[in-house]
Amino acid sequence: MFLLIGLYSCTKDPGSQNLQGKLIHVSACKQNKSSNQGSEIPDSLSCAQYNYAASSGTLTIKHINAGFNCCPDKIDCHIIVRNDSILISETESAAACNCNCLYDLDIQLTNLSAGHYTIHFTEPYAGDQPALTFGIDLATETEGEYCVTRKQYPWGFGI
Repeated sequence: MFLLIGLYSCTKDPGSQNLQGKLIHVSACKQNKSSNQGSEIPDSLSCAQYNYAASSGTLTIKHINAGFNCCPDKIDCHIIVRNDSILISETESAAACNCNCLYDLDIQLTNLSAGHYTIHFTEPYAGDQPALTFGIDLATETEGEYCVTRKQYPWGFGI
């Protein structure tokens, strides 16, 4: 477990005072059918499920079916909160293999005030496909899900 935490991280925008953002879990590559069993989300979708705990100001986001190289070395993200926008830029430090696959990423932000935000993911392999961008109002809706359809590799191989 410590190895995963050491290899996967998020950084925060220095301008956001007490906000902390971190990547708390990365799944194994899901191209292998056995690692994708039991998933309710088809591999043709890129989804974000969120849950907000108002008492602690903690927003947990699960990015389901994030596309990366099969051998990414280190998956990373940079989180910036500007006014009412939460920008999550996902990266990998290497593309060492000639294949891509899907992963699930669990991201946690703490010390986030309830309010309306637009969440925007920058995904390295999404290209010109629809962006995973959506609005949430944490004052009235503490959990939800938003998905976009993906039709290019590495998405959609279970169809």
